[in-house]
Amino acid sequence: MRRAAVAVAAGAMAVSLAACGSAKESGDNADSSDSAAKKGDAIKVGLLLPENATARYEKLDKPLIEKKVKELTDNKGEVVYANAKQDASLQNQQVDTMVTNKVDVLIVDAVDYKAIAGSVKKAKDAGIKVVAYDRLAEGPIDAYTSFDNVTVGKTQGEALLKALGDKAEDGQIVMMNGSATDPNAKQFKDGAHSVLDGKVKIGREYDTKEWKPENANANMEGAISALGKDKVVGVYSANDGMAGGIITALKAAGLSDIPVTGQDAELNGVQRIITGEQYMSVYKSYPQEAEVAAEMAVALAKGESLDSIAKDSVDSATTKGVPSVIVPVVSLTKDNINDTVIKDGIYTLDEICTAKYAAACKKAGLQ
Repeated sequence: MRRAAVAVAAGAMAVSLAACGSAKESGDNADSSDSAAKKGDAIKVGLLLPENATARYEKLDKPLIEKKVKELTDNKGEVVYANAKQDASLQNQQVDTMVTNKVDVLIVDAVDYKAIAGSVKKAKDAGIKVVAYDRLAEGPIDAYTSFDNVTVGKTQGEALLKALGDKAEDGQIVMMNGSATDPNAKQFKDGAHSVLDGKVKIGREYDTKEWKPENANANMEGAISALGKDKVVGVYSANDGMAGGIITALKAAGLSDIPVTGQDAELNGVQRIITGEQYMSVYKSYPQEAEVAAEMAVALAKGESLDSIAKDSVDSATTKGVPSVIVPVVSLTKDNINDTVIKDGIYTLDEICTAKYAAACKKAGLQ
């Protein structure tokens, strides 16, 4: 799996980190341990996640970060958690609460990367360091970790073209991008377009409000109606949740064998891949991302250097030279389920291959 991850990420890492230097050269956002008071292990880490409709946040990110913080602080560190449920205003209020409660550091996965900027500044003014998690939030953040988002989109686009084969010349695809308030969604879209443009006709394209499956479902119904169901040959879906809504719309229109992409390797998505309803997903190593975020947060809370953690840096629209770690991704299909989500302990075979999926699992060699 590691070889696969490196292979997928290799070409785009330079793009993702273009014009970025070492974290040691990152100016005002480099580690500020000289001025930070040294703290012991009894730190308080505020964790703000964006929503709970996507399974990963509650099932993976939260417990993984909590576990790593405990490990790094001899079980003395505390994680204070809040979920914004896709509400940017609520998330800003949650930052205020964290500031009032005097957490030592914040890990923030922003609902709206621009709307969070003022709250990030409030935290910074209160002496609280901020780690941008999964999305590059604006404002004076101190560290950032995520995946190579342009590569995610390229990976999805390449998989869709492979699945389409000669059909790419005959029909049209629908592009179901993520929310316009999510900076990652634009990067996924840009990566996908860099692969798909000129290779296949894009009949309809949507920026899906709040990434909601029901919105993707409605958009897909509209696309089928506008284009004609005989013209749709494939669907670019930016994530697995939306893929579920899209596939429901395809089925309702009597369409099958339409390749649909995804992302996040959600359990439902993996099961749809096994049955053939969904062609692929993008597996991102959440354990690796979560561990890096926890390491950054603990180091910042203790006033320690990030040099041994973050070897690169990125620029946001408001902050230059943010110490960063970019985690590689893997294209997930029927062929490598064993080597990815099962091997990494994301799901067990029993969780995937329930009675409903037993026959499909057997056919796919998952036993």
